[in-house]
Amino acid sequence: MDNYVTGEMIRELREKQGITQAELGEILGVSNKTVSKWENGKGLPDISLIKPLASALKVSVTEMMNGERVKNENVSANMLKSVFYVCPVCNNVIWANGECVVSCCGIELPPLAKEEDDGCHSVFIEKVEDEEFVTVKHEMTKEHYITFISLVTGDRVQTVRLYPEGNAETRFKRRGHGILYWYCNRHGLFYKRF
Repeated sequence: MDNYVTGEMIRELREKQGITQAELGEILGVSNKTVSKWENGKGLPDISLIKPLASALKVSVTEMMNGERVKNENVSANMLKSVFYVCPVCNNVIWANGECVVSCCGIELPPLAKEEDDGCHSVFIEKVEDEEFVTVKHEMTKEHYITFISLVTGDRVQTVRLYPEGNAETRFKRRGHGILYWYCNRHGLFYKRF
């Protein structure tokens, strides 16, 4: 844990919030001398203080534990730069408009790496009136299945959650060009532009 809550980071974040060591100490129920020791590298906050410290400094607990600020560089909010996260514990599917810090079930989740259709996870798209009927050629057993299919266009995300022993198919309203994503619980995230 080389990056565990650095004194330099505490000082930088405290000053950014415009609060003194004494004010931070008062918020946390410790003395200003204790805060000074943290900032000078002569001690570290007790683990029980990490959550209130992160709250007082307006950062996430993950940022406090990593010792690094997370900067969202996706200021243009381009929907086509979408990122997906899947919790390995509860299979929760989380979508973001760019990389960010995401946690679920107490685990920090990495963004899913996407890859183009590999032939074993082929997707078929058929136009039916004003909708796209999407089918993924894939088994749907309890051990190996497609978790979700998502269509991302310039102004919206449409996601359908799938379950084992069901069909790997859905319908989406077509609204221009976009990217279709589908996630295999064993092989990861796949995509196709259309």
